[in-house]
Amino acid sequence: MNLRESIEVGIEGLVANKMRAVLTMLGVIIGVGAVIAMLAIAQGARQQTLQRIQQMGTNVLIIMPGQSRSGAVMGGFGSSQTLTLEDVEAIATKCPSVTRAVPEVRGNLQVKYMNQNTNTTIFGTTPDYLPVRNYSVQEGKFFSDQDVKGSKKVAAIGPTTAANLFGQASPVGRSIRINGSKFDVVGIMTSKGATGGFSDPDDQIFIPVSTAMRRIFGIQYVRNISVQAKSMDMLQQASTEIDALLRKRHRIPEGQDADFMIRNQAEFMEMADETSRTFTLLLAGIASVSLMVGGIGIMNIMLVSVTERTREIGIRKALGARRRDILLQFLVESLVLSLLGGAVGIIAGVLSSMGVASLTGWQTSVSLQSILLSFSFAALVGIFFGLYPARQAASLDPIEALRYE
Repeated sequence: MNLRESIEVGIEGLVANKMRAVLTMLGVIIGVGAVIAMLAIAQGARQQTLQRIQQMGTNVLIIMPGQSRSGAVMGGFGSSQTLTLEDVEAIATKCPSVTRAVPEVRGNLQVKYMNQNTNTTIFGTTPDYLPVRNYSVQEGKFFSDQDVKGSKKVAAIGPTTAANLFGQASPVGRSIRINGSKFDVVGIMTSKGATGGFSDPDDQIFIPVSTAMRRIFGIQYVRNISVQAKSMDMLQQASTEIDALLRKRHRIPEGQDADFMIRNQAEFMEMADETSRTFTLLLAGIASVSLMVGGIGIMNIMLVSVTERTREIGIRKALGARRRDILLQFLVESLVLSLLGGAVGIIAGVLSSMGVASLTGWQTSVSLQSILLSFSFAALVGIFFGLYPARQAASLDPIEALRYE
């Protein structure tokens, strides 16, 4: 019996028990579908994170407060209150590798316009924030340096916030209330595109940093400082200059832990990639369990099939079928089951990832690599779990098999 005949006989055996074959494939379908859907979600999350990092701007360093200490208890990173507006000015003027430095303070507050209200991010900064973080104004204008110096109550709002408060009407020239204080809307920002998750770059309101610190949040420190180096090649040099300057300003001796942290885009991307890989492996591992369960189902059904067809095996051997012919016949049946299940599972996985993206707004990405990986794994499952039943069938004694009732 050649390979073609073995395949034909194997398929005939499956067709003879259609319902059982479908139920057996169900485990593989769920397993493959789950693997593809989980990998699509993980890959989509990775792309979304990288998009967020790229939206930070070019040649950007982020300076964050360090850890606060209360006795022997250390707070989390960013809990220290050490960065000031004077630090921002010093970095911008005394670091040769730096083009711009901008302060950042933020918090979520209720914003009202007439009978409409929304909870959004209030972002205090300076006009230099636009070129540093690649923002632009769609209509109207951004607030000016004079507005910052005068702690004026003016605001430029994101398009999502504008839609929530004003609908289709233009917000420019109108007034909103932030935490009870009246602000004049001077501009609407160009959309950067919502990327899902917990933060929407289009759903925030920009106000002068002095106004945010004194009149809204009542603080004397800034949350972050965004620094734009003169070029990507000068990022490390800029980081070294900033570290030396802030240590001097904060009176921190060389060798002692600083009360601030400096991060660049490469580090953020590296951390995002590492997190994404861990997340992907975790999801793929969980989904693979379903595929393994499907493989066990295939082995179970194939063992039942061997028992049911013992006399048939005996007749085939009596008519001259060799051990490898029987082995190949049952192995083909197992492989066909897993491959058909894998093909249907691929369709189910792609449709599931599309459904998740549609229902939740999450970004998903089905790659050819994940499809090939899942299909190959399904084939390996079919061979691995089908080998033992096939060997059991091939090793049957023809005389004993013919006697089997």
